[in-house]
Amino acid sequence: MHLLATALLTEVKAPLFLPEIAFPIIAACIFLVLALITWSYRDVANRHANKAANQYHDDHVHGQAGHGGQQ
Repeated sequence: MHLLATALLTEVKAPLFLPEIAFPIIAACIFLVLALITWSYRDVANRHANKAANQYHDDHVHGQAGHGGQQ
């Protein structure tokens, strides 16, 4: 029992290479960068919705795929 108490009292923790507060700050910055990247891709599918709607109209209403409805 005496050996265990001595081992617990003499335990030396390894020093951190950064202050403790730096680790959550780094994690928050990483999540912020990832959030900005995700936010930058908003509405990408709808950027060319006008062209996609015209293509759908040409292909399905006139029956001539890829010819713009002209015969």
